[in-house]
Amino acid sequence: MEDRLNQIAERLRQVERELADPAVYSDQQRLKNLSREQKELTPVVETFTALQQTEQAIAEAREMLSDPELRELAQEELTRTKEQRERLAEELKRLLLPRDPNDEKSVVLEIRGGVGGEEGALFAADLLRMYTMYAERRGWQLEIVSQNVTELGGVKEVCATVEGDGAWSRLKFEAGTHRVQRVPETESGGRIQTSAATGRIHTSAATVAVLPEAEETELSIDPKDLQIDTFRSSGAGGQHVNKTESAIRITHLPTGTVVECQDERSQYKNKDRAMKILRSKLYEAEQARQNAEIAATRRSQVGTGDRSGKIRTYNFPQNRVTDHRLTGDSKNFNLAAVINGDLDALIDALTLADQTRRLQEGYEKGE
Repeated sequence: MEDRLNQIAERLRQVERELADPAVYSDQQRLKNLSREQKELTPVVETFTALQQTEQAIAEAREMLSDPELRELAQEELTRTKEQRERLAEELKRLLLPRDPNDEKSVVLEIRGGVGGEEGALFAADLLRMYTMYAERRGWQLEIVSQNVTELGGVKEVCATVEGDGAWSRLKFEAGTHRVQRVPETESGGRIQTSAATGRIHTSAATVAVLPEAEETELSIDPKDLQIDTFRSSGAGGQHVNKTESAIRITHLPTGTVVECQDERSQYKNKDRAMKILRSKLYEAEQARQNAEIAATRRSQVGTGDRSGKIRTYNFPQNRVTDHRLTGDSKNFNLAAVINGDLDALIDALTLADQTRRLQEGYEKGE
């Protein structure tokens, strides 16, 4: 373990030397890779250094125990530094867990209204708003690629891209079925008019899929396998929509995967976006195929992309969000905060639960 940590420390020093070379700034891809590696290695090396300092402090405290005048003080210092060593050792183990290779990627986000008809579509619109606000908090850019809306402002289905460093590392935990319990919203008074007279609590759902955005170098697509159609956008209307066939539909013939993009006025931009979505879908399907032999392990993971699994319940009457992958008091969160895009506490809890599970699996395997 110590040899490995020393190698990591040496690699960080090497990366920092390379970043100090002005020549590296002429190669943006190399600069991006080195900066990302520095970001990943720095917490490991800092924690390792702190652990070494703690070991030295423990040794010094033990030496002080032989001095009668300093024994009580030394014992207090020894107890404190041993506790600190334990915390740092656990943190170091978490930092050394294998990283998800997709963690720094942008994502493709798909939301569909599910059980509950119009209520499910309205809830899907609430989820889209929630993720849009969360993206703003994180400094990411969320752009809608295509959407199918209802007369009441609900969302039957929507596809969006979320561009930003670390988007996958945070949003991958959102994949699955989201359930809502609240008094139904009605047509009277518009989009947000509560039918308080009945007081009936209605349960509906929406599904969320999250795919890591695949780079062109990660997945080769033969142009001969693509059928590309153009059509008129079904957006807000106007002369542009009536006269211009700028919307794009791409069908990947070998798999039957279909992607549409109609958000941009430019046919070229729509095609470029649609290809990004298609690559991500095919990349995710290939990953699932490669991981089929360890499906049981994948199902046990926090944040898998199983759309059939209920992962979270939004209970409006009790102003509570419950994530069913967590346990104890840590599974409940304030609904008003979450639905307005304050997701960090919830996602932090899921990340910690995932790390704890993987550490436990390592202990059981004797690693």
